[in-house]
Amino acid sequence: MSAARAVPQVHQVLATLWFGDAIGNEVLGIRRILRAAGYQSEIFVETADRQMEDQARDYLDLADVSAPHNLVIHHFSVGSKASRLAYALPDRMLLIYHNITPPEYAVDGHPQLARLCFMGRRELQAFASRSELAVGDSEFNRQDLERLGFAETAVLPVVPDFSHLDVPPDPLVAAQFGDDWTNILFVGRIVPNKRIDDLIRFYAAYRAYLDPRSRLLIVGSAAGFEWHLGALDELRRRLRLDHVHFLGHVSNAALTACYDVADVFLCASEHEGFCVPLVESFSKRVPVLAYAAAAVPATMDGGGVLYSSRDPLHVAALIHALVSDEAYRDSVLEAQDAALDRLLRQDFAGRLLGFVDQALRAPRRPAPVLAFDFWEQVRAARRLRELRTYRPSYGHAFPEGPGPGGQGPGDGGRRAGTKGRGPGASRW
Repeated sequence: MSAARAVPQVHQVLATLWFGDAIGNEVLGIRRILRAAGYQSEIFVETADRQMEDQARDYLDLADVSAPHNLVIHHFSVGSKASRLAYALPDRMLLIYHNITPPEYAVDGHPQLARLCFMGRRELQAFASRSELAVGDSEFNRQDLERLGFAETAVLPVVPDFSHLDVPPDPLVAAQFGDDWTNILFVGRIVPNKRIDDLIRFYAAYRAYLDPRSRLLIVGSAAGFEWHLGALDELRRRLRLDHVHFLGHVSNAALTACYDVADVFLCASEHEGFCVPLVESFSKRVPVLAYAAAAVPATMDGGGVLYSSRDPLHVAALIHALVSDEAYRDSVLEAQDAALDRLLRQDFAGRLLGFVDQALRAPRRPAPVLAFDFWEQVRAARRLRELRTYRPSYGHAFPEGPGPGGQGPGDGGRRAGTKGRGPGASRW
């Protein structure tokens, strides 16, 4: 079959696939839609969570299935090697932009991530001439693409799949927090732009002046930001708040239980490209109180309560109104129900497939200009991957000193890849 008549494949590529992450859930949903529509479709990533490894392939393998008549759906949220490989391939491209956190939020405690965010912003601009179509998952993100020079832009709204919350709640979490105390909930990564420090201050005012029988539940991973979690815990100790609970990255059952016991969902984030937990709260009928910044007002779409003053007493009064005024709470929930209904009525699958067709039919962009040694670097990366896979001890240039009984220290003479052949059996 000639390339002109070949059935196009539509693959997705992104930097990282995380379990329970909003982008990860969307990527899996897109693959289901593409396969149901008859496309051969795989997910290619640079790194994957252990729980997601069986859902994805190494990004370097994308070059093996690449063809000019294919389409790559490129999820862009940070600069990466996967992104640069996608840029170099001859496939047409549909770019989905999930926004990039401004680097200043990470520069003090995570300079490597700050650099990635800064470089990601620069990389994104290069894709303006590479992408047949670029879509944001919110109007806020689409406008960002337009400012960066993308000519063909649109919105592919996030229509969350709530099936991960359709599980029995964790009985231990339900028993621990399902009492007559007021539970204020936040769900999101423990990162500076989420302004969890403000959540703690708001809760301190609420507890001190309005409701001593209350607690703050913070659900989310602090991976890579342990320093920030430590600073937040120090703030909690300074304010003598014994009922601020950092629950970490929890199971779907535990997350369901947290939503079930929550009286209010409180968000203070200063930068969001969409913010899925807001609409998760809508689906669980938890009233939402959120800071009016970035994409948050558009995501809430008239539901919940927005605030613009970060005065702790002001926010505490709003929390109290949602908890204590039944008529007010009911009106907020009614508005959230209507906003959620508008979101769920959107034809995500139809819009996605329409964008795929538009990108496949678009005039082909000029071939990208690459560094003279780009493909040699790709070949070197492949060789390095093979070493890591088949010779996992290749990096140990010198033998380790003997431990007790003449064996390697603490490993019983075995290391990954040796298959019990004795110390150093697989070394070069």
